[in-house]
Amino acid sequence: MTSFVDADPTRAGLLLGLAPGRSGSCVRAWLGEQTPAFRDAVELVVIDPSAPYASGIRAGLPRARIAVDKWHLVRLANEAVTEVRQRVTREQHGHRGTHEQPAWVHRRMLLTAGDRLSARQRARLRAVLASDDPTNEIGAAWAVKERLRMLLAQTDRDRIRDALWRFYDAAAAADMPETTRLASTIEAWWPAILVALTEDVTNARTEGFNRIIKQTKRVGCGFRNMDNYQRRIMSHIALTRARPEAAA
Repeated sequence: MTSFVDADPTRAGLLLGLAPGRSGSCVRAWLGEQTPAFRDAVELVVIDPSAPYASGIRAGLPRARIAVDKWHLVRLANEAVTEVRQRVTREQHGHRGTHEQPAWVHRRMLLTAGDRLSARQRARLRAVLASDDPTNEIGAAWAVKERLRMLLAQTDRDRIRDALWRFYDAAAAADMPETTRLASTIEAWWPAILVALTEDVTNARTEGFNRIIKQTKRVGCGFRNMDNYQRRIMSHIALTRARPEAAA
C-alpha cells in the first residue's frame, strides 16, 4: 500500500489518498486520477530512496522536484556498519557474533549517533574497536556512517559541499564493498538529497500514517479485499485524526 500525504510544513499533515502496491505504476495511476490543478500545485515530493517511486513521480509530476528522506539514508549507513561488523566477525571467529565478542555485545552502540554518545560510551566504543576490530574495518565503516550523518545535518550549500567531500573521502579511505555501495547510492540520489537538505524537508508524516496502516492491517488479521482495506484505513484516520478546521 502506498500512501500520499500532504507534506506542507505550514499546515497539519493530511492523508491525501492510498494506492494498492508499491510501484511506479501505482504512483502514476493515483496521480492520473487527480485534477490538473492538483498536479500543477505540487512543487516538491519527499520519498524514500525508491527508483520506482521516483520514476512514477517524474512521469506524473514532471515539473515537481524530488527530495529523499534523510532518515532512510542513515538507515542505509547503519545497515552498512552492521554488514561490515558481521563480515569481520565471521572472518575472525567463523560466525556472526555471540555475547563473547565485544563488537556483537555493543552492536547497538555502533549504530547510535556519535554526538549522542556520552564520554563514557565513547571510551567504551574505542575499547571495543581496539579489542575486536583487528583490521579497523568496523571503525572505518562507523566513521563513514558518522560522516554521512554530519552531511545530512547541513543546510548551507558551502557546508554541504565540504561535508560531502569529507564523506566521499572517508568512503574512499575505507575501501570496502559495503561503504563503496553506500557512497554509490548517495551519488546516484544526490540531486534529490540536495533538495532535501536545502529545503529541510522530511517524509516523517508519511511514516506516521504508515504506522497506522500497519496497525490497521494487524488488527484486521489481513485484508483480502483491497477496497475494504482502504476504507478501513481512511475510516480509522478520520475518527482518530480530526481535520484542523473541524477541530476549530
